[in-house]
Amino acid sequence: MTATLHDSLFPAVPDSADAVLDGLDPEQRAVATALHGPVCVLAGAGTGKTRAITHRIAYGVRAGILQPASVLAVTFTARAAGEMRGRLRQLGAGGVQARTFHAAALRQLQYFWPRAIGGEMPRLVERKVQLVAEAGARCRIRLDRTELRDVTGEIEWCKVTQTVPEEYAAAVAKTGRDAPRDPAEVARVYTTYEQLKRDRGVIDFEDVLLLTVGVLEDRPDVAETVRSQYQHFVVDEYQDVSPLQQRLLDLWLGGRDDLCVVGDASQTIYSFTGATPDFLLGFRTRHPDATVVKLVRDYRSTPQVVALANGLLGQARGQAAAHRLELVSQREAGPAPAYAEYSDEPAEAEGTARRIRDLIDSGVRPSEIAVLYRINAQSEVYEQALADAGVPYQLRGAERFFERPEVREAGLLLRGAARASAEPGDPEPVPEQVRAVLSSRGWASEPPAGSGAVRDRWESLAALVRLSEDFAVARPTATLGDFVAELDERANAQHAPTVEGVTLASLHAAKGLEWDAVFLVGLTEGTLPITYAKTDEQVEEERRLLYVGVTRARFHLNLSWALSRSPGGRGGRRPSRFLDGLRPGSAPRGARGAGAGGSSGVERGQGGGRKRRGPVLCRVCGRTLSDAGEIKLMRCEDCPSDLDEGLYERLRAWRSEQAKGLGQPAYCVFTDKTLLAIAEVRPSDERELSQIAGVGARKLERFGADVLTLCSGAELDIPVQGGGQLSDGEPSEEPATAPDLPEETSAEEAEK
Repeated sequence: MTATLHDSLFPAVPDSADAVLDGLDPEQRAVATALHGPVCVLAGAGTGKTRAITHRIAYGVRAGILQPASVLAVTFTARAAGEMRGRLRQLGAGGVQARTFHAAALRQLQYFWPRAIGGEMPRLVERKVQLVAEAGARCRIRLDRTELRDVTGEIEWCKVTQTVPEEYAAAVAKTGRDAPRDPAEVARVYTTYEQLKRDRGVIDFEDVLLLTVGVLEDRPDVAETVRSQYQHFVVDEYQDVSPLQQRLLDLWLGGRDDLCVVGDASQTIYSFTGATPDFLLGFRTRHPDATVVKLVRDYRSTPQVVALANGLLGQARGQAAAHRLELVSQREAGPAPAYAEYSDEPAEAEGTARRIRDLIDSGVRPSEIAVLYRINAQSEVYEQALADAGVPYQLRGAERFFERPEVREAGLLLRGAARASAEPGDPEPVPEQVRAVLSSRGWASEPPAGSGAVRDRWESLAALVRLSEDFAVARPTATLGDFVAELDERANAQHAPTVEGVTLASLHAAKGLEWDAVFLVGLTEGTLPITYAKTDEQVEEERRLLYVGVTRARFHLNLSWALSRSPGGRGGRRPSRFLDGLRPGSAPRGARGAGAGGSSGVERGQGGGRKRRGPVLCRVCGRTLSDAGEIKLMRCEDCPSDLDEGLYERLRAWRSEQAKGLGQPAYCVFTDKTLLAIAEVRPSDERELSQIAGVGARKLERFGADVLTLCSGAELDIPVQGGGQLSDGEPSEEPATAPDLPEETSAEEAEK
């Protein structure tokens, strides 16, 4: 292990305030030395924002300008707060409070409850789902599992946006939210849920913020006590604050402006929880004299990854897009992002697992690889594929490392062993002692075969062994007792060691993390953007979600999609619109030409398109079409389809017979998209048939009568047309001499 890695794991505490600034770039240094007044840090992905703000706090503390106990740093996850505490401790500013909004509010509420309210504070309900289910039952509204989760989410959204039940229906209409049930029903469940809590004397997490706000507003003496304790505030991930959190922050400040916020509007991906970038984007309006620093030097990703990220946001629209940051990579060049198209989801998972296996064989650690997807339900097929490939993995969002039973048990055993090793004698090196203790609980030098609970347990113990090895190198004279103390500090800070397995996570759960290699999978229309993203704002948030995924990668980036859900499927899916103009062979969505939206990846290239006399309009909504597949269908991909499925199957059967007789692939007769268009339009004469893309004069003459007969519903004896080329005097979708590919694959090839 190199000295640099030692320093990153167990760095020495800087010996002076000026030493805290060592290694910061000019913009980070500007943040660290801006210790007074309102400060707004606009920080792009991978630009070292946490480094900048923790060094700012530490520099202020070490220079004697800030008192540690007077600083409150807030963020949004316990992991991020723990990381911040760990960094501050390493910089010599261990007395600073770094907490989530909820944790800080809960601590204050518990302290001031006897004085401000009196009596015992209500019990906190950690999972509100059961109460919501009971509220639904009392309202005689049956909620299935999905609806129960969604209604619970709606109640949480209402509370952080300060929406009362009576205003819910109007709020849904105003914001364009897709309510899981009739808004009136959701409002009734919400009302009953609140009544159940009052009857049982319990509160939920959102109540913690609401009650803290209420106490600070109603009791000036309490508010003054809090403000005398905390004079300096730092808010990380400021683009994710909700109106309720901003209200609490304003009460903490009490009109003062000693506030530093850091965020990136292009990483706003939690609007469904009430988060909004408005407070970040409007910071200078509220604080005209604010110091604003932009961090755009990307230390995480290669120029190739950064170029894709910049290109992705370059096509964005809306307020957040207008404030996007153009990142500049500080790393050496790496491989170009790889694109892969698969016939179905299992094939995509198997292909991803093979590529991961190759990376691991080339020396990339499994813990430095991640597979990211839009929804958690997508994980199962990747879990199976990785298990089949013999690749260890871990699911993000599972139990916290230090709360796992085997880790807690190991901690108790190591603590006992530390007491025993404190007796006089020449103790073994710390790693040897750790291995000896953990070998009695399932650790061995080689991992167990397969996956599952036994492998998960071994991975946890192996992470502790590796941590002890790093610790011993960094502190050669340390004892086992010192190592146990280090574990305790890490547990308190939620600073977990790395578990050696590929990470499987949703894009939302991946926020704030990074890996050497990232696989973004399932990138199809309907999944990303998700089907229920209807408004422009919702679609743009989906784009930002993909941006977050792209910027998790340091070096290797792989993007993939599948044309159908399961083997043998029709293969009608298309890659995400967000990749148009970015993946090889495609043009930006809305650009003219047949290239836009085609389904090619780097392996398959892109064919030329037909020349047209004028714009092609969607026959449903009238929008001008530019996507090749949409032009063939003569409608937008997401416009309602009036497909006659029976006719479509008859046309496919007829096409198959014709292709056999001609000795050519099926797409040389008509492509799938052309057949779909015919089955949707159901032409009644040659003029209507000739208007459909893919039906030129030659094909109309050769096949028109048969197609019109099928469209009329009449039975058709299927004579096979004579051989020869099918060209209409225009470029065909594929050469007539194309290899005999499976029908579905070749038909989709023709759509390029």
